[in-house]
Amino acid sequence: MSQRKKKGVATLWARLSALCPEREIFLRSGGQVKFIRISKRAQLMALGILSTGLVGWGAVTVSMLASSAAVAHDRAMLDAKGAAVASKARKVDGYRKSVNDLAHDLEARQDFIDDLYKTHFGESGDAAANAPVGKADAATEKGGQGKLDAKISMAPEAAPLMQVDARQRRFAALLTSAVEARAQKAAAAIRSFGLNPDALARNAARAQGGPFVPWHGDEDAMPAELEKLATALSRMEFLETSLLRIPSGQPTGTPMLSSSYGYRRDPFNGHAAFHAGLDFPGRYGQPILAAAPGKVSYVGQRSGYGNVVEVTHGNGIMTRYAHLSGFNARVGQQVARGDQIARMGSTGRSTGTHLHFEVRVNGDPINPRRFLEARKDVLQVQQIATARLADVGNRG
Repeated sequence: MSQRKKKGVATLWARLSALCPEREIFLRSGGQVKFIRISKRAQLMALGILSTGLVGWGAVTVSMLASSAAVAHDRAMLDAKGAAVASKARKVDGYRKSVNDLAHDLEARQDFIDDLYKTHFGESGDAAANAPVGKADAATEKGGQGKLDAKISMAPEAAPLMQVDARQRRFAALLTSAVEARAQKAAAAIRSFGLNPDALARNAARAQGGPFVPWHGDEDAMPAELEKLATALSRMEFLETSLLRIPSGQPTGTPMLSSSYGYRRDPFNGHAAFHAGLDFPGRYGQPILAAAPGKVSYVGQRSGYGNVVEVTHGNGIMTRYAHLSGFNARVGQQVARGDQIARMGSTGRSTGTHLHFEVRVNGDPINPRRFLEARKDVLQVQQIATARLADVGNRG
């Protein structure tokens, strides 16, 4: 031990000895005096024991505080881990719900596409096969891809489903192009008869109804591509149905006309007159046929016409069959193109057995010749529409 350390120890011992001088304590009890002597050594020992106890207590206290802090830290760590696990569990639940919602929406959307397709084309429709090959317009692709990326970032597990979503949108866009092309053919055929398809659409009484059943799913469950497709299919169906209801079928088996539409000399008085229809000569009792599908709206007599049958075909179109010898239809009856509705005669203001045939649009007569002399391409469009409606009707 160095001199400096020895000197330090000696100094400390001297100070402790000064603090603990030898002491005597006097006690008086029962007239007797007693004293207790406490030596320096005893005091130093007691001080050492007390100091050791205080140091031990302090160490225990510090140890307990340290242990408590460690426990608190561990508890905080566990709480943080628990919160992280809970957060991940919520995220997993969110992913699962998102994927389930996407799957449900895609299934509902596919049912919607299938139903639209079968309703308008039947089981064996070929619109998709004839659809132009290509991509949807840029705005549609950009908007759809933005929503796609957003959903995938929200639920990475949904990426395969979103690929199906993109394919559905692309198919709907391609099918819309095919439907619009077919609708334009029907519209052109209607114009060939001198009728305005847009005017027919505005004037038509489109009977619709039923309880309101909201579309299930989020705001993207019915994307713009499907809404556009539904609108295009609705227009195509209306135009093709209207085309089929245009009276282009021969009202009787006689091909020759005895009197044309427009100006003529009245057969009774020879004066100039307006003839509102076409006259078909034939034998008495010859079948008279509906020129288009429709509903019988009148059966009876009209002044100058004699016995008359009138059939309404929708969109303001009506056909009139006059000078009949008998009836084969009743008011309210639904008839198809070519159904017999009456028999040829010479009733009313007539000079002989024949059929007077008129076509009226919103009450005004128009020349029936344009309807009875339809071009070959127009007849082909009618045949396609007839086959589609027949296929859809059989499916229903």
